Amino acid sequence: MGDHKEQPLRVGAAVRRRRRTLELTLAVVAERSGLSVPFLSQVENERARPSKPSLERIADALGTTAVELLAAADPACSVDVVRADTETIAPTESSTRSLVRGHHQLHAMEFTGDHDEGREVQHRNDELMYVADGAVEVEAEGRAHRLGRGDTLYLTGGVRHRWRATVPDTRVIVVAVADHIEALEDRHRRGG
Repeated sequence: MGDHKEQPLRVGAAVRRRRRTLELTLAVVAERSGLSVPFLSQVENERARPSKPSLERIADALGTTAVELLAAADPACSVDVVRADTETIAPTESSTRSLVRGHHQLHAMEFTGDHDEGREVQHRNDELMYVADGAVEVEAEGRAHRLGRGDTLYLTGGVRHRWRATVPDTRVIVVAVADHIEALEDRHRRGG
């Protein structure tokens, strides 16, 4: 219990999933990476922890990156609490705060204050906007949507939009599937 060693990377399951998706044998990955089959087997079964250079060699052999393998590691093994800012925000102050740290499949941002998004934005993947306080106006696909406290707006990936706060002290939470995640529609369009 008193052991404070750094948490193991736990990339084994991600490595195995990626290898099986590509229908590769351990022998092929070993040949491509220059690492041994027993070592790769131990990595996949979480019995060996690869060094950064070894993980990069495994990632190369699987046509991906070490960062992507770590991002795809078992999310059940990752718990992260992001605390509310201790300083209270002055009513006239605007701020943007990320609610998710690191490289994950989900992004979440909190916008506080007089947000005025002049330019149109377009995200690759789906997005959800929740008004925690105040009111906003969202312009999407030629229509204006007025949202008040507690309202939610869902935008499918690829929809061009802009939004602005219409009252002071507005607080909006935006949750989106990260841009590095390939949308299902993209796959269908390319495959089809």
